[in-house]
Amino acid sequence: MRLFVAGSTARSLRTVQDLRLLLKRELGEAGDLEVVDIYQQPELAKRDHVVAAPTLIRLSPAPVRRVVGNLSDERRVLRALILCEDEEMTDEG
Repeated sequence: MRLFVAGSTARSLRTVQDLRLLLKRELGEAGDLEVVDIYQQPELAKRDHVVAAPTLIRLSPAPVRRVVGNLSDERRVLRALILCEDEEMTDEG
């Protein structure tokens, strides 16, 4: 997976930390996360057609999936990346 962030702000650092924990919990050691700062590597953002940060891209397995904007809602992120089934995401109570 590739995460695009805008600088090393407290918000960006928190997003990276939270996402690493989420991926480790859901994917174990299989969850590989590359972090790209769009200010330091704008060519990568352009290549991957990133127009907003944060943007998370699941590169494999195909098809490529993207989550743009607030990544603090774990359910939304997992659902968008299709790392879990909808029935697992229901609230009880």
